[in-house]
Amino acid sequence: MGAARERSGRTAQHLVLVARLRHLREGAGLSVPQAAKTLGWHPSTLRRLEKAETSLDVGQVGALLELYGANAAEHEDVMGRLVAANAPGWWHPWRDAMDPWLMDVMSVESAAGVVRPWDPALVPLLLRTPAYAMAVDAALRPELDETARRRRADLLVERQRHLREQQTRVWAVLPVSALRCRVGGAGVMCEQLQALQEASERRDVTVQVHGEDAPPHPLTGVPALTLYRVESREIADHVVREGGLPGTAELLENEELVRAYQAMLDLSCVMAMRPTMTRKVLDDEFERYGESA
Repeated sequence: MGAARERSGRTAQHLVLVARLRHLREGAGLSVPQAAKTLGWHPSTLRRLEKAETSLDVGQVGALLELYGANAAEHEDVMGRLVAANAPGWWHPWRDAMDPWLMDVMSVESAAGVVRPWDPALVPLLLRTPAYAMAVDAALRPELDETARRRRADLLVERQRHLREQQTRVWAVLPVSALRCRVGGAGVMCEQLQALQEASERRDVTVQVHGEDAPPHPLTGVPALTLYRVESREIADHVVREGGLPGTAELLENEELVRAYQAMLDLSCVMAMRPTMTRKVLDDEFERYGESA
């Protein structure tokens, strides 16, 4: 068996390949215990492989393809994709700046066509400026020193750049009160609001706001979350649900749960101000902070 690569999270290519292997097993009418027993493996070995928790060993994959009765074309295609599937994602050099849960999110983010964040109290992470992100970390993650906060902010900039290069649409919704939570002082807030103004004019970004007098909507009181809509049929849509201790989050891929959160986001966006009104809200908030800067 080849050595497992250093932990940096799954990649989209890895997720696609293990999904194909799982489908081949199911098509052969084999359960995980049955397939593992035939190969002389422990069932947990195959389960971990199908969950993309280990790198894909050439010998193991070859044995699975033979057991599942893969035809020559399928065998050649799968084996040809192994190198790419085992290659670390672009975020591998940044793993020192990542909370453990984020490493598994990155594979989904790299394949997402639409990312839909909601935050009840702050500007959503993927739309933050480095200064704003560092100020949030200073308040919520006091265990992080200045160097660590800067490193995390630089990672955020890279994530934003990759999303633009992927032409991923970011569709965010938040209450106007989130724009008034004073993070890092007036200067930081003005810079953040200006960045949101610029982002809201881009074709790949939609920002919607719930006014201060708006009625309750499905996300009222719900902690920060992000829905990832993925275009690849082999990779499920995911929801990242925050709300626990700072630096922690849950990654959900259960189809029923994801659909429920999508419905909540859909209705909340219907009830929010139209995107064409966002610029005026941001201009008003910028003027408020500009007076005190």
